[in-house]
Amino acid sequence: MKTNILIVDDNASMIQLVARMLKGVARLRFATGGAEALELMRQERPDLVLLDAEMPGMSGYEVCEAIRADALLSTVPVVFLTGNGDTAAEVRGLEAGAVDFITKPVHEALLLARVRTQLRVKTLSDELRLMACTDGLTGVANRRHFDEMLNLEWVRNAREGTSLALLMVDVDHFKRYNDCHGHPAGDVCLKAVARALASVARRPADLVGRVGGEEFAVLLPGTDLKGARRVAQEAIEAVHALAVPHADSPTAPQVTASIGVAACSDAEFVDRAASSLVRVADEALYAAKSAGRNRWCTVEKG
Repeated sequence: MKTNILIVDDNASMIQLVARMLKGVARLRFATGGAEALELMRQERPDLVLLDAEMPGMSGYEVCEAIRADALLSTVPVVFLTGNGDTAAEVRGLEAGAVDFITKPVHEALLLARVRTQLRVKTLSDELRLMACTDGLTGVANRRHFDEMLNLEWVRNAREGTSLALLMVDVDHFKRYNDCHGHPAGDVCLKAVARALASVARRPADLVGRVGGEEFAVLLPGTDLKGARRVAQEAIEAVHALAVPHADSPTAPQVTASIGVAACSDAEFVDRAASSLVRVADEALYAAKSAGRNRWCTVEKG
């Protein structure tokens, strides 16, 4: 996906000038006020924000502080465009969370150099963050990152009044698989199952995580229970299609999975925590195992 930059300035002529200077560097979006800028950022998180410090209504400093306070936007770098080049203004901007300043009138060579520098820094930071968030064996999200994203999506979906679904997935009789086929084969099996789950969690916001030895979870933002059931069935079929032999499984001659399905609508977010969704999905997973495994189940929420 191409890098995207959000330019925020109440002066349309300044936006046009900066856009001309940055033509071809990234995909550009524009906002003429702080509230509009924050709304655009929440719709699609930018890779860099070029922000006018002095704007009527919500100032650039206030916008920057709001970005830093939003868990979904806090890592977005902000560069101030300002006509005030004194030390006090720079200190205020840095305290608000800016990474750099560009003083107006804007010089094209300087703008390009600083923008490209900040984009390179962000790319490196994203790569390091990805490494810290990834399960070393399977390449999907690790437990810590999955829990963080679950909480973030819980807050986002509660705020936007949509639904959030969760699948808890367990590879059936995996201890027996390791005992029969060996741990190296078990590692290969887990990698294959992770790929199968990723193949059915296709939207950009969907997230697959490894949350235990042979346990996975699939986070499905903006998905109701009907949609989650459909994805669960696709996941069961995708694992089955791997056709990984399991010589010691009492369920099937190949590797299978059991899945617990849960979803929370907007009304059910009130006075609850993300852990309640996990609890319901775990209960559904237990029901799937009790019913014979190699299936998905849901349970009524209490």
